[in-house]
Amino acid sequence: QVQLVESGGGLVQAGGSLRLSCAASGRTFSGYTMGWFRQAPGKEREFVVAYWWSSDSLVYADSVKGRFTISRDNAKNTVYLQMDSLKPEDTAVYYCAAGRRITIATMRELVEYDYWGQGTQVTVSS
Repeated sequence: QVQLVESGGGLVQAGGSLRLSCAASGRTFSGYTMGWFRQAPGKEREFVVAYWWSSDSLVYADSVKGRFTISRDNAKNTVYLQMDSLKPEDTAVYYCAAGRRITIATMRELVEYDYWGQGTQVTVSS
């Protein structure tokens, strides 16, 4: 069983930065694909980035490409999402997720992920 805990959310002005963390307990991320998703009020949860731990491969959503960067700390079994040049439309609850059978074709599908964190709120003021 994997437990994921996000942290690092908060309130920031447009143009600012935040770094989210997703810490795993129960086992390591090795062999998993890590995903970040977000859900704005009244909207569906949407894909932000997928990261394949074993191959160090990743795919960003077009809406965050060039502004968000994913990284990892093996020793802490933690994945980070550095968010720069934040916009009001980035306001959402951000979730990390982990799955063992994620492919390029399925990385946007919520049901493909086995484990989810509780979410952390990010609010970007204009």
